[in-house]
Amino acid sequence: MPSIVIYYNLPFIGRKPIDDINRHDVMNVLNRIVDRGVIDTAHRTKATISRVMQYAVETGRAQYSPVPGSGALPPVKTKHMASITEPTQVAELLRAIDAYQGGVTVRAALRLAPLVFARPGELRLMKWVDVDLDNAEWKYTVSKTKTDHIVPLSRQAVEILEYIHPLTGGGEYVFAGIRPGRAISNMTLNRALQTMGYDTKTEITGHGFRAMARTLLAERLHFPAEVIEHQLAHKVPDALGMAYNRTKFIDDRRRMMSVWADYLDKLKTANFAKVVPIDRAAG
Repeated sequence: MPSIVIYYNLPFIGRKPIDDINRHDVMNVLNRIVDRGVIDTAHRTKATISRVMQYAVETGRAQYSPVPGSGALPPVKTKHMASITEPTQVAELLRAIDAYQGGVTVRAALRLAPLVFARPGELRLMKWVDVDLDNAEWKYTVSKTKTDHIVPLSRQAVEILEYIHPLTGGGEYVFAGIRPGRAISNMTLNRALQTMGYDTKTEITGHGFRAMARTLLAERLHFPAEVIEHQLAHKVPDALGMAYNRTKFIDDRRRMMSVWADYLDKLKTANFAKVVPIDRAAG
């Protein structure tokens, strides 16, 4: 039984005969968790109690499950990673990244992050064996879904990787850390953003480059949602349900990544008295 359930349940219903537990007992446990402000923990605890009670019913140890229905608890508030999606603010961020005075490896990772908008853990663990500079592709296995993924590399992304190759190309990781054989830490990008003066709780995080790309690609460059979602390595509904294919829309995605990189370049040098988004149809 998960530790959260033991911690919250054992003092109140853990030693009670399972067939004697009623709905009031369960709600008493759940409300104590809600009162502590950890709504997500309350929902996980409720789900675990439900599985235990259902097993008790199926094996004849209880006559019914006393776990309340779905409306018994407050909804979990979705936590969104901080991101910047206003073009003028994106431009300021990009210029700040270009001016960042940290180590070469971290500077390269920061510059590449908005261009490929991969999950931070996957970016920091990028391996040279997965990078094909000749064909401008980065192939890797998505940590969250365990699916193979392709990131078409724009001209700008290739230039960054070519720049850092003489420094880290002899090792395993593109963004090698200080310790031999290790990549930069999972907090490196956020610390760099903090050094640049950004609040990683309210303004931008390493993960926020994904929301930035999704928003601007859709709202400013008008790329189709399914193309964007495939490039984000999200499962996209199709005629057979939820699906992901690493090569689907690959030509559209390759073009989108190039247009995106050019758009970011334009933002950095734009006169925001009159911003004119680039025409993606121009290819």
